[in-house]
Amino acid sequence: MDEIQRTLLKEVADLDALPVGAYNIRSNGAAAGRNSTANIEIVPKEDKPGIEIYIKPGTKKESVHIPVIITQTGLTDLVYNDFYIGEDCDVTIIAGCGIHNCGGELSQHDGIHTFYIGKNSKLRYVEKHYGSGDEVSKRVMNPTTIVHLDEGANMEMETTQIAGIDDTDRRTEGDLKAGAMLVVKEKILTTGVQKAKTYFNVDLNGEGCSANIISRSVAKENSWQHFDSRINGNAPCAGHSECDSIIMDHGCVTASPQLTANDIDASLIHEAAIGKIAGEQLMKLMTLGLTEKEAEEQIVNGFLK
Repeated sequence: MDEIQRTLLKEVADLDALPVGAYNIRSNGAAAGRNSTANIEIVPKEDKPGIEIYIKPGTKKESVHIPVIITQTGLTDLVYNDFYIGEDCDVTIIAGCGIHNCGGELSQHDGIHTFYIGKNSKLRYVEKHYGSGDEVSKRVMNPTTIVHLDEGANMEMETTQIAGIDDTDRRTEGDLKAGAMLVVKEKILTTGVQKAKTYFNVDLNGEGCSANIISRSVAKENSWQHFDSRINGNAPCAGHSECDSIIMDHGCVTASPQLTANDIDASLIHEAAIGKIAGEQLMKLMTLGLTEKEAEEQIVNGFLK
């Protein structure tokens, strides 16, 4: 890998070298490295681009890295990755995509990830998106995540997009059986004329299942964001969604929550807050010697941390 590719890999997967354990690295639309372990098998799909990952029941404290990097201008990359996680597992999957584009054309990555999580298994899924290059070349990412949680399964999903992506349509869908739990923590920063759309749809189908969706975002300059969340309580369950956004300059943020209770014991809550940085916060930091711009950066960094 060249220096640009190594930088992208560091940004999206925090890797300075090949990881220990199972991994699949995709570069410019092709496999650049793959390794399976005794408990985690990674195989390429036969009918479409992408991979299938099989994690044996009872697998504990193991991880899988599946980063994607693109440095070829004009490339449109589409992958379908399916994850089959056996019962009683406790694993971490680190994904993410980095695009560097300086060629004047649009470069795009669309990833469709489908998770089948077995009974009583626990999964931590980390996905980072990052873009770099010049102001003329465009970088587009459209991630789709589909989650099927079996009884007692637990998934924590952390998604981050904080630099360089010009247009993104992020979609997350889930269905939960009895006792399952889904937690999503999303962080988005847009600048310039960037656009970001986020869509969540979660079906709470089993007794005692729960979902907690938390989105924090900052829209700077002339950028635009739209947050759309839908939680459907189809059983005695608990659902909560929260959208907190800061707008700066001429940014625009729209929040469209929707809750549907189809069971008398479905407890569903939504919270949304959109506003500018409070003046007293700026003043306090500026009295400590920071410029107004430095104070804004400190507040934004803390908000998205």
